[in-house]
Amino acid sequence: MSAQSSQTVERDISASLLRLRRRAPFFATLALYARFIVSAEVPTAATDGQDVFYNAEFLGALSPDHLDGVLLHEVLHAALGHVTRRGHRDSHRWNIAADIVVNGILTKNGFDLPDGAILDAELDPFSVEEVFAMLQRDDTQSELPDDLADLLDGPPGDGKANDPSERPGIGASGSPSAAQKRKVEEHWRRAIAEAAAIGRTTNAGTLPVGIERAFDMADQPKLDWRTVLWRFLTPTPTDFAAFDRRHLHRGLYLETLEAESLKVVLCVDTSGSIDEEMVGQLLAEVDSVLRSYPGLECWLYYADADVYGPYRIEPGTPPPPPEGGGGTDFRPFFEAVSELRIEHAVGVYMTDGYGPFPEDAPPWPVLWAVTAGGLEDSLFPFGHVLRLGEA
Repeated sequence: MSAQSSQTVERDISASLLRLRRRAPFFATLALYARFIVSAEVPTAATDGQDVFYNAEFLGALSPDHLDGVLLHEVLHAALGHVTRRGHRDSHRWNIAADIVVNGILTKNGFDLPDGAILDAELDPFSVEEVFAMLQRDDTQSELPDDLADLLDGPPGDGKANDPSERPGIGASGSPSAAQKRKVEEHWRRAIAEAAAIGRTTNAGTLPVGIERAFDMADQPKLDWRTVLWRFLTPTPTDFAAFDRRHLHRGLYLETLEAESLKVVLCVDTSGSIDEEMVGQLLAEVDSVLRSYPGLECWLYYADADVYGPYRIEPGTPPPPPEGGGGTDFRPFFEAVSELRIEHAVGVYMTDGYGPFPEDAPPWPVLWAVTAGGLEDSLFPFGHVLRLGEA
């Protein structure tokens, strides 16, 4: 394939990541932790557990929907540790089991896969180890075509990263060491934690079908509340410039897309149960976000049983003094914002969570910034819950 055609495929990959950002923030965020490297030695696409290697002619012939599915197929293999978890198991049968798990997740979330993808609806809810054990050696799926064997022990000879020192884990010489495996696993643990935080904040607190079980979310590390706040306020489906700045070194072709204006509506509960020091920390963090992303607009409300505002918050400008002090009712704030008919908005409500909620969730993402001793996560009817002060 010519250099021009190869560049076209790179642009196709970048376009795929942007489509995923609109459609599935969890998967899109996860994909940004993988490097996509061209390799003529790979017949289709494959992963060594860290990077994704692809044949440019193969990807160039795929439809956009199939391209999205193939890229996510390899990213999920890497994120789920399907290379490092294999151990001494039979590689072909392990690859089949891993494909069943990954393809099950993708199809259940509405992604299309090219013809020949291995599917088994009865087995895909299980872990790869369980599927491997259930597959019989004389099963009709026990032979895997060479072009579908996509779990590599190391990068292909022509698929090395430009700077090998950037690879925190698996190298080109033989199987990875225990230390290399730990580095790769830590790399994907960070990716999963960030993807889960973004996925929940942009999808009414839920993750894609099968993800919590597949990634055993109960064991994932928590992100510092400031990190979650930044991720919520900046990488939104319409704020592609944020991804452009953070991932420019990965060669993503995002420069032709312009970010649309994003409005942040921030509400602080002033019913008397909120710690003033924590309010100051939250507002200071919001101010830092506004300084870093000039395209953001932030409007502040205060609320008890009524709502006060909005007040335009400018970077470096002290907020107006709090108003209120009575009981708590969350409904006036959501009613006030809905009347403004703001497009491309995200909401942050700082509260302890004790008060009546609206019957219906708003059409924009909501982050509940909950103070110590606040309402349990499961009792919030919508949005993502952020515990202030927690690591």
